[in-house]
Amino acid sequence: MKTNVVLLGCLSLLSASCLADNGDSSAIHRSAGADQANAGLKLPAGFKAQVVAENLGAARHIAVTPLGDIYVKIQSSKPGKAIAVLHPTGSGKPDAVKTFGTYRGTGMVIKDHYLYTSSDEDVYRYQLNDKFEVMHPDQPEKIVTGLINRHQHESKSIALDNAGNIYVNIGAYSNSCQQQDRAKGSKGIPGCPILDSAAGIWQFKADKLNQTYGDGVRYATGLRNVVGLDWNTAQNQLFVMQHGRDGLFDMFPEYYDLQQGNELPAECMYALKKGDNAGWPYIYYDGIQHKKMLSPEYGGDGKKTGGADAIDPVVAFPAHMAPNGLLFYTGNQFPERYKNGAFIAFHGSWNRQKGQKGYYVVFVPFKDGKPSGNWEVFADNFTGVENIQSPGQAQHRPCGLAQGPDGALYVTDDVKGTVYKISYSGK
Repeated sequence: MKTNVVLLGCLSLLSASCLADNGDSSAIHRSAGADQANAGLKLPAGFKAQVVAENLGAARHIAVTPLGDIYVKIQSSKPGKAIAVLHPTGSGKPDAVKTFGTYRGTGMVIKDHYLYTSSDEDVYRYQLNDKFEVMHPDQPEKIVTGLINRHQHESKSIALDNAGNIYVNIGAYSNSCQQQDRAKGSKGIPGCPILDSAAGIWQFKADKLNQTYGDGVRYATGLRNVVGLDWNTAQNQLFVMQHGRDGLFDMFPEYYDLQQGNELPAECMYALKKGDNAGWPYIYYDGIQHKKMLSPEYGGDGKKTGGADAIDPVVAFPAHMAPNGLLFYTGNQFPERYKNGAFIAFHGSWNRQKGQKGYYVVFVPFKDGKPSGNWEVFADNFTGVENIQSPGQAQHRPCGLAQGPDGALYVTDDVKGTVYKISYSGK
């Protein structure tokens, strides 16, 4: 069954003037001016931000215990530096930062007195005691092993449901399944063999050790790469954010101009059910035409539609913004309109020809498990610069999201290893 799509018509800019000039209200920018008291972030009225940790390294995904301690996955291969543990004091700053773990990676989730983490090939868990402290930091249990890693879209992001299952992203080791990856004019490989072991979400048991592909279920396919995913408890369903493909103009200039290459395809949120197919590499979603389009590698020309059997996204965002974190807010601290809505951390683009996009956290209101309004920028100014032209200019790039026991929102940055805590006071 197809779902309605919340679309963005104004793709070239995201500002109040853009919305006014184009008569489009699909995206709303509610952020106030930058405030150094808010750690330099722009936030809606009534919200405050503070830095709870800095210089952790490449801080990826994050989890907060019911007692307020913080676990951060660090993209580091240094022995003992893969996971940071923060114990905030009354001032909000941690009294000390402890680290453990020996593997680089992204995934980090707490569920039922276990801390689940991932490397780029495996998924682990650590048992937690009554204080939600890791009991044996040097002895993780290996839940899943031997997942494919060819050093492109290799992060194994994870989410858990309430029925004992863990969901693992296995990204495609390709941009669009070309015979020669990212080569101008190269055609797609018929039948795309990558789909056999990657480009989808696999489901495993959360309490079974040493599972391999043969023990898991290919839960959904046709997803190029998913870094942000979360289980929506209101809908009892998995939601994911796909990183859209690159290179439409660079590789197929006969069909796409530079502006189309910058603005296509949309970054998409999907609501998944077992057996779903999102269509990669055969199609992409065009957020300007609001259609599923046949990929040029497989006979498309920018005009031919495709993917009759592929699911539609439930929300489509501007192109090349790299959604790295997804969180459904279930707390009570924020105003009621945020309840059960989705926060997305956009890491920011790298491959637009002029002017990069993203580098912020956005919010999508939900009702009854479905998007119920336009998405809006929630936390901005992570880059610290105006009109960013290169990702190297960004002082911070949002990556992971977590909810604290008091309902605060935590955001990681993987440039300087900063952890932000965003709270609502209503003042």
